[in-house]
Order: sequence, then structure tokens, then C-alpha cells
Amino acid sequence: MAAVRKMFYARLAAQNMRKNARTYVPYLIASVFTVAMFFIIATLADSSALASMRGGQSLEVTLGFGIYVVGIFAVIFLFYTNSFLIKRRKKEFGLFNILGMEKKHIGRIIAYETLYTALISIVPGIGLGLAFYKLVILLLMKIMQFDLKFGFEFSTQAFLTTAALFAAIFALTLLNSLRQIHLAKPIELLRGGQTGEREPKTKWALAVLGVLCLGGGYYISITTTQPLQALTLFFLAVVLVIVGTYCLFTAGSIAVLKALRKNRRYYYKTSHFINVSGMMYRMKQNAVGLANICILSTMVLVMVSTTVSLYIGMEDAVRRMYPRDIVTEEHLMIDPDGGADESQNIPDIAGRLLSERGLRPENELKYTHMDVPMLRSGTDFDYNPRGYTSEFNGAAYDLILLPADDFNALTGGALTLEDDEACVFSGKRIYDGGEISIAGERFRVRESGLLPDGLSLTDSYAINADENILHVVVSGEDTLERMFRRQTGEGGASVYPLRKYYAFDLDAPDETVNEVFEAISDTVTSQRFSGRLDTQGDSRDAFLGMYGGLFFLGIFLGLTFMMAAVLIIYYKQVSEGYEDKARFAIMQKVGLSRREVRKTIRAQILTMFFLPLLVACVHIAFAFPVITRLLRILYLTNVPLFAACTAGSIAIFALFYAVVFSLTAKVYYRIVGEN
Repeated sequence: MAAVRKMFYARLAAQNMRKNARTYVPYLIASVFTVAMFFIIATLADSSALASMRGGQSLEVTLGFGIYVVGIFAVIFLFYTNSFLIKRRKKEFGLFNILGMEKKHIGRIIAYETLYTALISIVPGIGLGLAFYKLVILLLMKIMQFDLKFGFEFSTQAFLTTAALFAAIFALTLLNSLRQIHLAKPIELLRGGQTGEREPKTKWALAVLGVLCLGGGYYISITTTQPLQALTLFFLAVVLVIVGTYCLFTAGSIAVLKALRKNRRYYYKTSHFINVSGMMYRMKQNAVGLANICILSTMVLVMVSTTVSLYIGMEDAVRRMYPRDIVTEEHLMIDPDGGADESQNIPDIAGRLLSERGLRPENELKYTHMDVPMLRSGTDFDYNPRGYTSEFNGAAYDLILLPADDFNALTGGALTLEDDEACVFSGKRIYDGGEISIAGERFRVRESGLLPDGLSLTDSYAINADENILHVVVSGEDTLERMFRRQTGEGGASVYPLRKYYAFDLDAPDETVNEVFEAISDTVTSQRFSGRLDTQGDSRDAFLGMYGGLFFLGIFLGLTFMMAAVLIIYYKQVSEGYEDKARFAIMQKVGLSRREVRKTIRAQILTMFFLPLLVACVHIAFAFPVITRLLRILYLTNVPLFAACTAGSIAIFALFYAVVFSLTAKVYYRIVGEN
């Protein structure tokens, strides 16, 4: 008997899912694709073949980050969509309850439905992931510019992680559904789909909070000037914007609509009267979903525009950081006993090795400099004991010291200075002091102004070209070395090195360039050496691993988020269809023609569903300044390129959004037109 009873609930659950196919099928499809996407990225992150390729380490880190993003997204997305399903079916469960079925029996039905959903999602999802894995690999290889063969690959770790994660997600959704059914009264279940019929109250505190949060997020984006500071404050701005978006959609929209209702000249017109009244109830019921669409749209636009611009601008970034085929930088330190490390004289070593091979360096770039974080007090600059990350106020500066001869070679100038003279150049804020004191050594400022074009020395310059960074030109290398020897830290050891930079091009094949680089590296590193040795080719591989990985992840996550947005839009259309079915009939009974009713409802639907896209575009516009500064950390300084990628992303996404809305609107009108 018990077995028969169990089979009854199992059959009833399957029957309910077939009966509610209009809402269940999209949910199942989305669940399958979510499982497939997580399995694919987990398999990629666990691939030993990818990790062993050039740039593989950067790619591995990027894909590992993607696992967490997709995992968190899966939890939030499936919970939200499941809550919609439960809301739509509360009336059905209420009928079961009134007809004599106990809540524990309803719980069994929900448990079987969840079990079916989990099996239909996880098993086909992993199968779909395996089927599309090779295609995704080919796309990744194309992006990474690899030409490698990959066979069939199955990751046991990815399989177990995927199965465990989604089993846990569906178990939690089941517990949440059982909780809602257990706490609800039969009459509440029957009216579950009509909880928004009362006129919404104006929550002014929530609306004000939304304005303040959005204003705070926008203010951070506009006023943050230092890229490293932007990196710290960006996530705070994101949280503020997300909170502000939810508050304004849930409370701010109601406040605006009620304000319009108080305007009698506007409100007491047939079209305005119906639209404002209808929108008020719609916003109460759909505010959270619309906010979700807005946040997802913003994520898609930010992710796609940034990753595309990074990938397209990769060559510029490589050239900025590694301007020549072979780049060397020796770091000289001071021992505690006061003696400086001996220079390896890399230009001579390179010249000798090149001569042995019948080669000559071309486009040589050679200079000596110090890059020192300091704290400013008027015209006095002193060492910042906590380094670059300590302060982001107006007192924190980065001083780049270099001799006049090297400055002239870099800029094509003819500057000559006395021992007690200096020139100060900045990216944005012109130094206005008549003198400058650096760690106790005072100089008369002979000239100050903006940084000459073409002067690019350090990584920090690439990041902070327009910020608190001063290029201080001194008379000669002797003065620079004297200042270098004066700076000591704890124990008498030097804190910041004297950097001897040397880079050059070779008119030779890549194999020859690599051979020369290896010879220089072996000769230099066999002695006492501190610094860096790089080739543009190897650096390009590293950049490709990072930027290509980010580009792939941007496309991957963009598609994932768009799938979520499509499903939410679909569910909103279905929800609105069932809600408007009764309103449609009532509006016709009070005298409006079918054409007028259709026109009115269409205006409301268009306003409601395109509002998230409009707000997302506003978010992007205000986020643009802070994102451009974040991109400087990744050596992308081409703002017009990022602007073009952003505009293109918005245009393509808006077209996609319009197509999705048009297709889902057909479902809406089909429901409304049903008798």
C-alpha cells in the first residue's frame, strides 16, 4: 500500500510538470545549460594540457576565477527561478490542501518534482558539457592563437564537483520550497499569485537609501583618479550600485509613480490614468525581477566591453611594457656596510654576445633611474616607509629620478643642469614649488611642466601617468648615485634600487632572438644579479594567456548571464500575461476597445521591460571613468578603444534584448488572448 502511495505521488509530480510545461520547460533548459557551462569551465580549469601551454599559468588562474563566478551565479539564478515556479503554483498547492491533501503530501510531490528536475538537469547537463567541450576548446585555441590538437578529455574532478554542487543547490531549493509551503496558510496559497493586488505603500526611507547608494557608487567612479585606489574602491562602488538599484526599483519607482498621480494635470488623462495605475501594481510585483535584469545586463556589458578591449589592445599593452625585442633591467642595491652591488654592465655583455653572432642591436633604449614612493609636505619629499599601498591621499607621490643625459636621449631635448638644479615634470598636476627637497637634499627647480610626449619609464608610469607621479631630472648620473647611496632602511640596507634599463631590437628571426636572450640570461644570471630579463615574444605569450583567458571568460560569462536575463524576461512575460488576463477583460467591460486595451498594456510592458536596459546604460556611463583607470593597471591606456568597444557592446546587446523581448511578448499575448 505504501509503495502504491509513493508511486501515486511520483506520478502526480510528473503529471504536474507536464501540465505546467510553459513554466517548467524553460527552467529545465536553463538548468541544463547552467550545469553544462559549469562542467565545461571546471574541466578547462582542470586540464593539464592547457596548463602546460605558453601562457597556461595565467589562463589557469583566470579559469579558476571563472569557476567561482559561475558557481555563485548558479546558486543565485536557480534559487530565483525556483522561487518563481513556487509562486506560480501556490494556487495549485492551495487547492490540493483544501481538497484534503496534507502539507506533508504536498511536500512529497515537491520532493519528487525536485528529484526529476535534478536528474533532468545534471545528467543531460554534464552530457551536453562533454558534447560542447571540444567546440569550446577550439574557440579558446582560436582566441589564444594556439595550434594544438586536443583529444577527448574527461575530468573526474570536474564531474564530481559539478554533480555535488548542483545536487546541493537542488536540495537547498527543495528545503526553501518546503519552508514556504509549511509556513503558508491554505487561503494564502490560494491567493499566492495575487499578493501584489493591494496598492503599494511609498517607502521613502528605502527610496532615499537607493538614491544615496547610487550617488555614492557614481561619486566613487567619477572622483577616483588613482588606478590602485580604483582597484580598492571598485568593489565598494559595485555593492553600492547593486543595493541602490534594488532600492530604486522596489521603492523609488513607486514614489515616482505616486508623484505623477498627484499631478492632476498629468494624471487625469485617459492614457496617463490607466498607465500610471497599471504601472504601480506592475512595479510592486516585478521590481526585484527587473532589478535582476538590470544588474545582469550591466554585468554583461561591463564584462564583454572590457575583455574585448583588452584583447584588441593587447599589442599596445605589450609594446608599452616591453618596447623592444629584448628588455633588461638591473637593480642595484646597497649592502648594510654601505657598499653598492657591482653592476653586471649588461650593455657590454649583450654587445659582446651579439658581435660573436654577427649581429648589431637596433633602436637601443638605455637609461638609469630610481622609482621611489614618497610623502609630500609642501616642497619637502621624504621616503614613504610603507611603500606604494599605504596612502591614497594627496600626500602620497611617486618620484622617478633620472639624469639629464638620459632624459635628453629619451625626449630629444638638450637640457643641462647644475648640481643643485632639477626639473620637475608631471602627468597632470604641474609642480608649483620654486625648490624641491628629496630626502633632505635640496634642489632649485629650474623648470616645471607637463611630461614630454614619449617619456615612459616604469610600470607605475603606465598605471599612473596622470596622477601623483613626478619625473625629477637631476644634473647627472653622479647626483643620482649619490642620492641612491643616501637612502637606507632598517639595518642600513637600501630600500629602493637604482635601476639600469637597457633594451634593444634585433633584425633577426624569433629563433635567433630567443637564442641571444638565452645567452644573455645565462651569462648574467651566472653572476650576482637582481632585476628582470624579458623578451617581447615571451611577454606576448604571457599577455595572451591573461588577456585571451579574460576575453574567453568574458564571452563565456556574457552568454551565461544573457541566458539568465532571457529566462527572467520570459518568466516576467508569463507572469504579466496571467495577471493581465483578468485586467484585459475588466478594461473592455468599462468601455475601452480591444485596440485601446492592447495599446495601453503594450505601453506598460515596453516601459517596464526596457527600463532595466536604460538603467544599465546609465550604470555603464557612470562606471566608465573608474573602469578606464582599472584598465590602466592591465596596461590598456587606449580610452577611445574602450569607448568604442563599450558602445558596440551596448548596441549589440540592445538589439539582442529587443529580439528576446519580441519573441517572449508573443507568449504574453497568447496567454492574454486565451479564454
